[in-house]
Amino acid sequence: MNNEKLNEVKEKLERDLQNIENEAVLNELKVKYLGKKGLITELNSEIKNIPNEQKKLFGMAVNELKDLFNKSYEEKLSFFKEEELNKRIQTETIDITLPSKKVKRGSLHPMTLITEEFEDLFVSMGYTVYEGVEIESDENCFQKLNVPKGHPARDAQDSFYLKDEYENFLLRTQTSTAQVHAMEENADKGPLRIVCPGKVYRKDEDATHSHQFMQIEGLVIDKDVSMADLKGTLELFCKKILGEKTKVRFRPSYFPFTEPSVEVDVSCFKCQGKGCNLCKQTGWIEVLGAGMVHPNVLEMCGYDPKKYQGFAFGTGLDRFAMFKYGIPDIRTIYGNDIRFIEQFNRKDDTYEAK
Repeated sequence: MNNEKLNEVKEKLERDLQNIENEAVLNELKVKYLGKKGLITELNSEIKNIPNEQKKLFGMAVNELKDLFNKSYEEKLSFFKEEELNKRIQTETIDITLPSKKVKRGSLHPMTLITEEFEDLFVSMGYTVYEGVEIESDENCFQKLNVPKGHPARDAQDSFYLKDEYENFLLRTQTSTAQVHAMEENADKGPLRIVCPGKVYRKDEDATHSHQFMQIEGLVIDKDVSMADLKGTLELFCKKILGEKTKVRFRPSYFPFTEPSVEVDVSCFKCQGKGCNLCKQTGWIEVLGAGMVHPNVLEMCGYDPKKYQGFAFGTGLDRFAMFKYGIPDIRTIYGNDIRFIEQFNRKDDTYEAK
């Protein structure tokens, strides 16, 4: 009885294999014979009802039938896959004479370019790039920089104080706050040389100012540091960024956290010092402020001002980007206009006076 059923399934399988037209029918056939209730699966379940002396032969016969199906299935499947591929090759031809599509290429933002250029320069001079925080305490932002409460210098920095935290926390108005953190974190109170780029915030907004802009702050602390070291550093910095023929001049100024203090001007790279609308006919452009670190700042941050001296300088990265790339309006830098940003994959040469 079981052999009759086995032969019946084999004959039916051979007929079905001859009538397969596509891959879908082939898969249906697999379910019919090898599924949970498939014909070959049912034959396997019959083995327990066969006398022991016949089980081996019957099992071998069922396995042969299963192998026959699997072999036929793989051959048919391979045939249908190849047939489908050949049809696709014939119908999906590519005309290689057509012009290719232009691949859009990204470019770095001008602020990223100028920041990396500044960092590379100062790292080559032995500085460490220091990451400062943007939410600051009033103490770090003003008081430890020798600007106590009520000091008139605060009026020049219209600040963003946090809600319910007036006179406690605010968005930093200058990267000089990084000096405080760096000096306090320097546990052995030894020499220090850092540069800190980052965003700062003030309530300004016009063609030349923004409520958010970028500064870069430099600080050097060591024994026997003088204004001569500061002057040499800034002359090298300006010439490397704006061109070797750039002239640099220092004007006495006032900052609460440095003494003595200077404003630094460079010769106008547009007119080479002859006078134009960019330099307001003066031949000079103000680019940064600097000075020797005030002894009060050193002392409040844990340094002995009788043993250590230092100098600090700070400038607007936005301003240098505007000078270098000829950007007339600072608001363009933060406008997120892809047409503006795309220009700077070609702006890789520094301006140099001729």
